[in-house]
Amino acid sequence: MQKTIALVAHDHKKPDLIKWSLVHKAELSKHKLVATGTTGGLLQKELGLAIHCFKSGPLGGDQQIGALIAEGKLDCLIFFWDPLNPAPHDPDVKALLRLCSVWNVPVACNVSTADMLMTSTAFTGEEYQREIPNL
Repeated sequence: MQKTIALVAHDHKKPDLIKWSLVHKAELSKHKLVATGTTGGLLQKELGLAIHCFKSGPLGGDQQIGALIAEGKLDCLIFFWDPLNPAPHDPDVKALLRLCSVWNVPVACNVSTADMLMTSTAFTGEEYQREIPNL
C-alpha cells in the first residue's frame, strides 16, 4: 500500500537524512515522497526518485506539510531537526510536530527512530491502518 511520506531536515542534519534515505531507498521508492524545498532537491539528486518539493521550511514549506497532515493526506513524517541550533522558523517546527501528535501521524526525528519506522511491519504492512481522529 503506497503511503505519503514527508522528508524534512534542518541544515546540519541534511547529510544524515541523505545517508539514511540511501540506505532505505528501496522502501522509499514504493511510496509518494514529499519534502521541503532544499531538502527535497538534495534528495532527488542523490536518490534519483520523484519527490514533490514544497517551499523551503522557513518560507512556508513546514506549513505546507502541516496542511497535508490536517487534511489527512500524510502518513509519516521523517524530520531530522537540529535541537542544538535554533532555527528562525522554530514556531513552524513546533507546530508541525504538534500536528503529528494531534492527527496521530508517526514521526521520526532521528536515524534510530526512522530505521525502526521504515522496517516495522506495522507501518509497511497492508493490514495496518492508522486511526485518524475525528476532530
